[in-house]
Amino acid sequence: MVKVVGIRFKKAGKIYYFDPDVLDIKKDEPVIVETVRGIEYGIAVVGIREVPEEEIIAPLKKVIRIASEADKQKYLENKQREKEAFNLCTSKIQQHSLIMKLIDVEYTFDNNKIIFYFTADGRVDFRDLVKDLAAIFKTRIELRQIGVRDEAKMIGGVGSCGRCLCCSTHLGEFEPVSIKMAKEQNLSLNPTKISGICGRLMCCLKYEQDSYESILKQMPKLGAIVETPEGKGEVYSINVLKETVRVRMELLENNAVVIKDIPMLDAKIIKQGRSYDSISPLEEVDPEVLEKLED
Repeated sequence: MVKVVGIRFKKAGKIYYFDPDVLDIKKDEPVIVETVRGIEYGIAVVGIREVPEEEIIAPLKKVIRIASEADKQKYLENKQREKEAFNLCTSKIQQHSLIMKLIDVEYTFDNNKIIFYFTADGRVDFRDLVKDLAAIFKTRIELRQIGVRDEAKMIGGVGSCGRCLCCSTHLGEFEPVSIKMAKEQNLSLNPTKISGICGRLMCCLKYEQDSYESILKQMPKLGAIVETPEGKGEVYSINVLKETVRVRMELLENNAVVIKDIPMLDAKIIKQGRSYDSISPLEEVDPEVLEKLED
């Protein structure tokens, strides 16, 4: 086991482990650490704890110090400088007629580097822009192109659910989301209903996926022939949340068709049906459009 402290540098950003050394670092306490980018100001979102060695990337860098009042003041000053740098860079982008959108600006704590985050449809030749910015700020300049998901995370916004975006409030890292998840959750494959404001599949599709997969493994598939306490029939539809299957049964006495909801544990499979991944969507959508949602 290794003693660590979890540091976050951005709101809803990834948590990185550092060695607290002899410092008594409390949760939510600001600290100064050394990273690959230089000296950084972060918040200890995970207090001192022990974790298995396989969960860390050795060797861990040590926390330099708990942030002082002077450190906090410098951090706030850097935040103000970032706003000024953002406005200046925006004007320079217009001056050079570059087809790119500036999203955010970040100063390292020691002012050794300024990072400009931007989005663009393709590659951008920003060499002249970097020269201008370096001449103005007299420090190292880095322009970093990001994707639409990262853009949404940095800017924030409100999702279709009416709440603030998950990525900008509590998701430290993006997890893979696929069209298969929407199919298994029996959602409409209309892109406007399953994509977020970033134009990609909503991150929340991942939240209940493990539960859906676990239940679907136990449930009969559509078209399966099952034996139930009410008799033998064909699975007509399923309800994963209620863990029931709707079975269509034919009564031999009067040739009537009866449809009943049966708990999945009471439906014994005689002949399996087709995969849920092959179920037709509620709306016919161009497969190429759905593919782009997963990028």
